[in-house]
Amino acid sequence: MIEENAALTDSLAAGADDSAPSPASEPATAAQRETAQALRALKPKMELNGTVKRIELGGAFIDVGIGTDAFVHITQLGETTPRNVSDVLREGQAVTVWVHKVDPERGRLEVTMIKPLGLDWDEIRVGQVLTGKIVRIENYGVFVDVGAERPGMVHVKELAHGFMGSPVDVYQIGEELTAKVIKVSSRKKQLDLSVKALEPAPAAAADEDDDDENVPSAIELALRRALLNSADADFPELERALAGRGAHKANNRRGKRRGKPNTRTQQEEALTSSSEG
Repeated sequence: MIEENAALTDSLAAGADDSAPSPASEPATAAQRETAQALRALKPKMELNGTVKRIELGGAFIDVGIGTDAFVHITQLGETTPRNVSDVLREGQAVTVWVHKVDPERGRLEVTMIKPLGLDWDEIRVGQVLTGKIVRIENYGVFVDVGAERPGMVHVKELAHGFMGSPVDVYQIGEELTAKVIKVSSRKKQLDLSVKALEPAPAAAADEDDDDENVPSAIELALRRALLNSADADFPELERALAGRGAHKANNRRGKRRGKPNTRTQQEEALTSSSEG
């Protein structure tokens, strides 16, 4: 139908050019150049305001003020295709449309009355940073509307480094959130986002307790000195206690972090017991 309407328009234009005197053809050529220039400035998804000029069986022509009428196909009149164009539009009606396809060389413009998505799936790339509003919150993450067909999900593990608790306690519906695309599947229509990916990785904190483990205490140094200076002496229990210090070093670190008894204290008690024996 679009081709038929275009062919009719071209034939009428050709007939008008043949009947008009040659001096009048110059303004028409200049107008065509202006129209082509205006069409080149249009991009898909651009919003335009216009007036319904003529209704056809397969769609309608709309004057959007660029020198040539835009055509909207019946399938582009809404999410549900109407039975007749006249069920939705009437001549002289003011409408809002969006650029669907544009051909400056042929002087043609197709528009749609269906508001386009802010982001198509083929426009989304891994590593892209998007901003949107939270539309849903679950214990396992939050869903953010970034203008795509479906909201993107930020899993609870991707909300922050070391995030603890429930997102419900931290975020609110309607809150703006900026996140980085870490995975996208146009086939499954899934979009995974991460706030954590935009944050600097936490620096490895120096573990002072671990450093202390590598430095023997004054008591340990004195006992080792005594062992070295007393070659004939035999202190098997004391030697085992000192040797066991290195073997239990890793367990001692974990014990400190988890609130378990300090291994060093146990070793000192063993040293005291061996001395008393």
